[in-house]
Amino acid sequence: MALSVAACGEAGSDAADSDNKSIGILLPENKTTRYETFDRPLMTKKIKALCSDCEVSYNNANQETELQKKQFDALITKGVKVIILDAVDATATKSWVDAAAKKGVKVVAYDRLAEGDVSAYISYDNEKIGELQGEGVLSALGDKAEDSELVMINGSPTDPNAALFKKGAHTVLDGKVKKIVYEQDIPDWSPDEANKKMAAAITSLGKDGFDAVYSANDGMAGGIITALKSRGIKDVPVGGQDSELAGLQRIVAGTQTFTIYKGIKPEAERTAEIAVALLNGESIDEFTEHKVDSKSKKGIPSQLFDATVVTKDNIKDTLIADKVYTVDQICTPEFEAACKDAGLL
Repeated sequence: MALSVAACGEAGSDAADSDNKSIGILLPENKTTRYETFDRPLMTKKIKALCSDCEVSYNNANQETELQKKQFDALITKGVKVIILDAVDATATKSWVDAAAKKGVKVVAYDRLAEGDVSAYISYDNEKIGELQGEGVLSALGDKAEDSELVMINGSPTDPNAALFKKGAHTVLDGKVKKIVYEQDIPDWSPDEANKKMAAAITSLGKDGFDAVYSANDGMAGGIITALKSRGIKDVPVGGQDSELAGLQRIVAGTQTFTIYKGIKPEAERTAEIAVALLNGESIDEFTEHKVDSKSKKGIPSQLFDATVVTKDNIKDTLIADKVYTVDQICTPEFEAACKDAGLL
């Protein structure tokens, strides 16, 4: 049966036309604050700007793979023609995505490369992000790096990005620090679990048994820093990623050393542009500069964005300049003195 795709600007009264103007957004969890604060509203706003009568159907899976599968299946049952999918478990999606593709539903893998017959992939150069994290740790350690021992708290085993962050970080750190004395992957990027693992590391290694902590993201860095503080450990560099507000406040206060700033707006808006183009049956070549391979598909049209290490010294020139956060949001009364010292006030 031929599938007629209505352009977003065209009027249409029948159910098929209405369905063809529907785009689904499925995000993986809400422990990481970026998804609800930035990704969802930015994508929705851009879709509406490009297609005023498009319907956006949104769900968050709360880190549950089976819930996300039900949400995915419900979108297909509803007649959604394009699904933006940030997978809870990127390896579990192959059968869902393949089944959707056979029905003519286009799946855009967002942030994490989902397995299956996806139509496009938008993310960052995630191995390069891991390299930046490693460089942030080395920079914080300075001349002491080669004699330093490091704790590594990595991201979720079900997130392929976590493996790339870890690979990139090891590429930079291995041979440049004395030894990695403790390393753990944290299920679901859980700050609570990171806190427990850091506490276990302190018990095992002793309070002076490590010189820095690599954390794969800011949420886990918060849990790690709480564990350090509870044992009276100060002045140990702790990295992170995602430029969460709480992470930036810790950087200003001096308890977290750096984060990684990934421009979510360009990633989210590019994804919206691709989704609307796919909805209209248009080429996405202008939006995808790269080709990447997953385990299940070769040559996926992709766009991979760059990232930046953020420290106390360049918050103003990065996140504040890009209007991700205002000075007032970062410099609440609790952090006012630290913000003055950092030159933000």
